[in-house]
Amino acid sequence: MNAGISLRVIPVCAVENRGMTAIWQTTRFRIDLFVPRIMGIVNAAPDSFSDGGQHAGLRAQLAHCERLIGEGADILDIGGESTRPGSLPVPLAEELARVLPLVREAVKLGVPISVDTYKPEVMAVALDAGADIINDIWALRHAAETDGAGRGLTALDVAARHPTCGLCVMHMHGEPQTMQARPMTGDAVTAVLAFLRTRRDALTARGIAPERIVLDPGIGFGKSVAQNFALLARQRELLALGQPLLVGWSRKSALGTALADARGSAAEKRGGASVIAALLAIERGARIVRVHDAAATAQAIKIWQAMKHEEESNP
Repeated sequence: MNAGISLRVIPVCAVENRGMTAIWQTTRFRIDLFVPRIMGIVNAAPDSFSDGGQHAGLRAQLAHCERLIGEGADILDIGGESTRPGSLPVPLAEELARVLPLVREAVKLGVPISVDTYKPEVMAVALDAGADIINDIWALRHAAETDGAGRGLTALDVAARHPTCGLCVMHMHGEPQTMQARPMTGDAVTAVLAFLRTRRDALTARGIAPERIVLDPGIGFGKSVAQNFALLARQRELLALGQPLLVGWSRKSALGTALADARGSAAEKRGGASVIAALLAIERGARIVRVHDAAATAQAIKIWQAMKHEEESNP
């Protein structure tokens, strides 16, 4: 999928002339979403649910970044705190120590760099280090924990003070420690739609341009298996919000349950199912898919694109 800088940084006039309006404004890049984009997962946390600890140390993490780009990732998403079900918060200083050195090096790789965090302090430091995107499971609802100059600063404040950074706003029911023990009830699609609308409106009310915002339904974050698949089946309903969708099915436990039994299969055995889910999400309108398996996902998207080309050429 990584087809060069020309597909990532497109002059506005060129986009308009080609009838493309799907642009994600980020710090250094205006990402053309006319074609689906792959966000490669880079875990700097040792306890992430799938590949935690597999890329220990800055050198190994950078090698993983380069490998993901080579396999077709258009964006890298760096996270220093696991948000798997039951995970505990990481102290601020520890998350900064995990994330900041990697961000400083990754911004040299020529692709947009996203930082997966909900802490305003980490957001601010990462953006100052050159990061392009903030990917927040809490949808920019947290306030800073530290005293001093950052006291009272919220995640929304940080986003408003960095006028071009990209933002991914996600729905989560509950919090990581309890979300799967007490998942949401009722119609998840309606609830997710209402939440994402409210958060988008909160951002735009602070003067944040809509083209900076993508929305994530939060697959696996406080939903039952049936609710996760309902969000996939009815994903087009979320397009009514008018924002691009970023969807992350990669190696999620709902896939394991569908593949095996109530216990689910091991995360590393869900690669094929993850690719299928990503492609189904794209078919239903997602513009970015967040994945561990970039190479297989890129191949699947190319096959889908070849089919779509023939379909459109011979209506």
